[in-house]
Amino acid sequence: MVGIILASHGEFAEGILQSATMIVGEQDNIAAVTLLPSEGPDDIRQKIEEAATSFETKEVLVLADLWGGTPFNQANTLFDQNQEQWAIVAGLNLPMLIEAITSRFTMEKSHDIAKAIVSVAKENIKVKPESLYEEPKAVQANNGPRQSLPAGTVVGSGKIDIGLARVDSRLLHGQVATAWSKDVKPTRIIVVSDEVAKDELRKSLITQAAPPGVKANVIPIDKMIEIWNDPRFGKTRALLLFENPTDVLRVVEGGVGLEEINIGSMAHSEGKVMVNNVLSVNKKDVDALTALRDKGLTFDVRKVPSDQKKNLWDLLKKANFNSK
Repeated sequence: MVGIILASHGEFAEGILQSATMIVGEQDNIAAVTLLPSEGPDDIRQKIEEAATSFETKEVLVLADLWGGTPFNQANTLFDQNQEQWAIVAGLNLPMLIEAITSRFTMEKSHDIAKAIVSVAKENIKVKPESLYEEPKAVQANNGPRQSLPAGTVVGSGKIDIGLARVDSRLLHGQVATAWSKDVKPTRIIVVSDEVAKDELRKSLITQAAPPGVKANVIPIDKMIEIWNDPRFGKTRALLLFENPTDVLRVVEGGVGLEEINIGSMAHSEGKVMVNNVLSVNKKDVDALTALRDKGLTFDVRKVPSDQKKNLWDLLKKANFNSK
């Protein structure tokens, strides 16, 4: 019997599994894994791996809550190693899950079940009054001309428009692809990192996680500085993503005109101190943040646009870090 892993932000996976068992009864070879606010990508990846190895089969179907979210992205890294026996479907809902469970009685391959449940999931999205329903329209990206422009060509204002610069150790994931993209309305999401730019797997996962109509790129720090000084990017509205404050400081020291930094999440690791449930820092982080403040930058500590802004320096004081 195909094993099913439900992967979600928060406790959604556990809740929807409980709902399904009320309808179809208790099930074997099925597991719910959750990404909690205090956890990072490695934690959910480990949970997915442990769930898969607990099954009595190598055929695995992952049902993730959100395309491009951290649970989906981490499942995707494992999928690359098991493409013949794994399948992933995003957009988890109850009809999809029930269909997946019942399909296991007649289908032995994860790919077959994945193919069968997508239409069921879509067909069960309905609205009252029915006049409100519209068939979804294809979204076409509008990222400017595809042909290279000669060096020195001035487009628009001649300066890239940075709608948001965010520090987030998870980089491009659900909160960015949905909430922040809708708020900022970028034409391009740019991950700025020397380390990620050298990692072909991570680059591929990030470009796949981009929301419809927005192109995602991964570039090294020096390339970001070059783009800032290139007038051909004058019509680009960008959402910049950094893994850590040190990379932001290097970009600013290179001349990129950032004014405010959104601090979204900084994962916990050895040697770091938790300052709230999603932010962990060490001395190197604090030194970089202090240097950025001394250069006149301000900070916006929020996971999503609807959150209330928090004062970064109050958080650091609570963690007994001494900022000048």
